[in-house]
Amino acid sequence: MKPTSSAYLLTAIVIILAAVAALGMYQRYTTKPWTRDGQVRANVVGIACRVAGPIVQFPVRDNQPVKKGDLLFEVDPSTYKAAADQCAAKLQQAQAAQIQAQQELQRQSALYQTKVTDLRDLQNAQDSLAAATANVAAAAADLELARLNLSYTKIVAPVDGYLTNVNTSPGTYVYAGQQLLALVDISSFWIAAYFKETQLHHVKEGGKAKITFIGRENQPFEGVVDSTAWGIFDENGSTVELLPKVGQTVDWVRLPNRFPVRVRATGQPPIPLRIGQTVSIAMTGE
Repeated sequence: MKPTSSAYLLTAIVIILAAVAALGMYQRYTTKPWTRDGQVRANVVGIACRVAGPIVQFPVRDNQPVKKGDLLFEVDPSTYKAAADQCAAKLQQAQAAQIQAQQELQRQSALYQTKVTDLRDLQNAQDSLAAATANVAAAAADLELARLNLSYTKIVAPVDGYLTNVNTSPGTYVYAGQQLLALVDISSFWIAAYFKETQLHHVKEGGKAKITFIGRENQPFEGVVDSTAWGIFDENGSTVELLPKVGQTVDWVRLPNRFPVRVRATGQPPIPLRIGQTVSIAMTGE
């Protein structure tokens, strides 16, 4: 049975519609790019103590939200309080020596005016007062440093955020500069969307995007492009290891590099943002 003209026409229509649909999808993909390779990011503040000693207070728990200024933990202050008291006593001694040097200078000045002593005695008194004044300044600086160290025994939250991966307890000995806690800055969440370099000219700063969480594709929320990275780490020659490292998905095929695009959420996410969540990002072109 030979195909009729209507069958040919129907086949042609189907082919044309498929070609138009494919062309439309390609144009949509190139002019309004999207990617499923996105993750939630945020700044993590490493909480470290500026002095050493055993922890005597640890009032926080793992994954707890904290406010700026909340006490995170306290190092035993007894040693630093004693050091501050000792510096305060040394300052009093220096101030007493300064008063004595001032009195001696006054006596030598009066004696020099009456020709009882010579110029050398007056100059020695002046030098003694200058040295005593310098000792007072040094003792005051030592006291200020000791009081600062005493204040550093209480470690407070520098920003609003969430503590995470807390693995310590009272009695733990900490060293100066040792990072003990991780604090996720609540105000710093963003989306890292990895677009191909061939798509970047369609990703503009200020451009709007639709963001969806994996498993919640029917609950999108809005975002806006803040910026695009100016470089990525190249294992074949880059010496700047601070640049973001973006791996290729297929090693044996030459693929366009992907650059991280920072997207800020402007809509209300359906669930709280957490570092590492997988998201899809589609540029809406609006």
